Amino acid sequence: MARQTRAERRAARADQAGAPPRRPPRPTADGEADGRRRPPDAQPVQRRRGIIGRFFDFVGESWAELNKVEWPGQSQVIQATVVVLVACIVVGIYLWLNDTIWKPVVQWILGQ
Repeated sequence: MARQTRAERRAARADQAGAPPRRPPRPTADGEADGRRRPPDAQPVQRRRGIIGRFFDFVGESWAELNKVEWPGQSQVIQATVVVLVACIVVGIYLWLNDTIWKPVVQWILGQ
């Protein structure tokens, strides 16, 4: 017996709960009706040999990943910088106050 797909399991749970049945999934652009995509028919990536080849593979893959990143705009960078600076100031004041408050207690305990 074949395993149930996610859509079949959801439909069975909906039937048990008395919910109205779901409409069948629409076919995707590649013709699959269950919503899953088929992997593209691409050639496997040829890996280079040796330490230099692996280094260039790493750099190439890293560059490709960096091109996928959605980089923040100037306003987002400024806002994040302000948040970090304010957090550093708040934590610094908190630590300074604790140091000032507990300094006499520690000196009394150590007898200096």
